Amino acid sequence: MNPFEFVLILMALIFVFQIIKHKMGVRTNAKGEVLAPAEDSVETRYLRDEVRQLKERIQVLERITVEKENSLAREIEDLRGR
Repeated sequence: MNPFEFVLILMALIFVFQIIKHKMGVRTNAKGEVLAPAEDSVETRYLRDEVRQLKERIQVLERITVEKENSLAREIEDLRGR
């Protein structure tokens, strides 16, 4: 492969990847850094709300689990004391 062919293949690959990036909606600035989307879609907002709700549920479950462990330990200590 001569250097001319290598440059042509490299340019073709860059072109293909730029098209793929454009189709996926990835936005970049002049330096190539990925920019955040300007506006969240309805689906994105829905998924963010769902993740927030799931995190809240996990916190509640963790609190319930810790409280049960503490209450179980207290009951065991009460039974040992008898």
